[in-house]
Amino acid sequence: MSAVKGRRARYSEATKAALVEAATRRFAEHGFAATSLEDVAADIEASRGAVYHHFESKLALFQAVFEQQESQMISMVIEAAAQAATPWESMEAALEAFLSHCCEPVYGRIVWKEALIALGWQRWKECEEKYAYGMIEEFLTNLVDADELPPLPREPMARITFQLLGAAGLAIAEAAPADKAQTKADYALVINRILAGTRRRPR
Repeated sequence: MSAVKGRRARYSEATKAALVEAATRRFAEHGFAATSLEDVAADIEASRGAVYHHFESKLALFQAVFEQQESQMISMVIEAAAQAATPWESMEAALEAFLSHCCEPVYGRIVWKEALIALGWQRWKECEEKYAYGMIEEFLTNLVDADELPPLPREPMARITFQLLGAAGLAIAEAAPADKAQTKADYALVINRILAGTRRRPR
């Protein structure tokens, strides 16, 4: 009996993962409004009931896609930062990884464009803070502890940095494909200069 339950659980998880993968493609290609649960179910040859077994609504499915995209981004940023030798270089590597990921069409559209439509401004802002704000605060704390930054009021510094990164992410997502690399480079230059202006030690 336990073996049967184990197989059912694995099948259920596989179906859920397939739904999220199919929904990711749909939301990235067609947008939230133009995607239906029937579309997603059809893509993996599942029933509408199978979708509702895992997700109570299209919004719940979108939320799962959004959270997966953000979790992947956070993992990439942390991995890039971990390769650096100093806290300052770690911050620079994290910024580069984040801005580069914003150039990815799937992440850019789902997180920076469709999420605002699906979740609404307030919920989108709360989700962004959930995934990004704490990480930004940790980077800034490490820089202060390493005497790279002066002990400025932590929350305003983190909040301003969070807003800078949000502006960059949205601008890159909205840029035409041919302009994304230049938009990313422009924002990277400005953000790095702003952060460097608060640095204790000159480069």
